[in-house]
Amino acid sequence: MASLRERKKNQTRQHIADTATLMFKERGFDAVTVADVAREAGVSTMTVFNHFPRKEELLLDRIPEAVRLVTQAVEGRAEGETPVAALRRLMLELVDQRHPLGAIGDTFVWLWRIVLDSASLRARAREAVEEVEDVLAGLLAEAGEPEPRLTAAFVVAGCRVAYMGAAGRQLAGERAADVAGEHRARVAEVFDAVERAVGG
Repeated sequence: MASLRERKKNQTRQHIADTATLMFKERGFDAVTVADVAREAGVSTMTVFNHFPRKEELLLDRIPEAVRLVTQAVEGRAEGETPVAALRRLMLELVDQRHPLGAIGDTFVWLWRIVLDSASLRARAREAVEEVEDVLAGLLAEAGEPEPRLTAAFVVAGCRVAYMGAAGRQLAGERAADVAGEHRARVAEVFDAVERAVGG
């Protein structure tokens, strides 16, 4: 269980992220400064940077969560479950839960539009994908996978293609409920392909 200090730290981080997200949604990413966010959130600019080293991470604040979830899936997998099977289970659960990392949700469209409209956010998103891939490669190596870097690259690339496809359809006006079934099947196909390419 997290200590009181850790809980307060997490609450402050979430408050800053929520404040920034609302401001970006109302004004656009480039029109809001870190100082603006700090003032609106009632904290110092230094406090904002202590929680979010880069402005882009105020909006793309799920990056640490993505790393944590991938790590938990691989390290906490059931006995006899392969790392790829554990990752498949995780990704399908995120889709079913309508989690932001699962790419299905009518309320996410505005976020994707903000990211697409900002070169710096797009660049940070690409970096985040690379960071997750690096972490996953290390986890797979520790798990004894014979081709950890290749497997990580296949998993991340496949999930990215599936994610972008689902997001693109919703950006074009389709409802999340109408995209979800095909997206879930596509995610499963990604892992089928990975297993064929590198083994379970």
